[in-house]
Amino acid sequence: MERPDRRQDTAAAGLHGDAVRTLEGYTDREGHEEQEQLRQLYLGHLAARLDGMWKSCSAGHLTASALVVDPEHERVLLTLHRKLGMWLQMGGHCEPGDRTLAEAALREATEESGVRGLTLLGGGVPVRLDRHPIPAPCHWHLDVQYAALAPAGAVAEISEESLDLRWFGYDEVADVADTSVVRLLERTRAALAAPSSPVV
Repeated sequence: MERPDRRQDTAAAGLHGDAVRTLEGYTDREGHEEQEQLRQLYLGHLAARLDGMWKSCSAGHLTASALVVDPEHERVLLTLHRKLGMWLQMGGHCEPGDRTLAEAALREATEESGVRGLTLLGGGVPVRLDRHPIPAPCHWHLDVQYAALAPAGAVAEISEESLDLRWFGYDEVADVADTSVVRLLERTRAALAAPSSPVV
């Protein structure tokens, strides 16, 4: 296994601790057993692997993503991933400069959407967990998923990681994206409809 450098060691300690705290405090609003099972799996992964935040962890690693919602709460911004050829929410690997999972999700969403001034929904609390296989040597992404609100007048700008970048109405998402994105949209809409949805 490739060993992270000293900067990553320091960053990993902070990120690792934040990830544990985030997952310990995560509760699925609808009480789905699958989400609780994933929460326990993520925590077990982090307990067993101090390098579990990094791409170099071949057993799998945590990632952070965010579904970007327009100011009117009618559309979401999806990216056509250059390598996967799929319409997805913004997201990716944690980096040494990230202090928290929420910060990593916001950084990725900003970089990949080109939208400045994004804010995380729910005070930076995840809206969903999703575990999916990826090609070797890494095997698994343990994604911690957030929702981000775009400011009024937001202009999206395609990044080098995308083939395309497009706003989709809520009812269009199921026609272009897989079930993981559809479920993330469902959880995001539920969070938006909650009595209080603070942003950070």
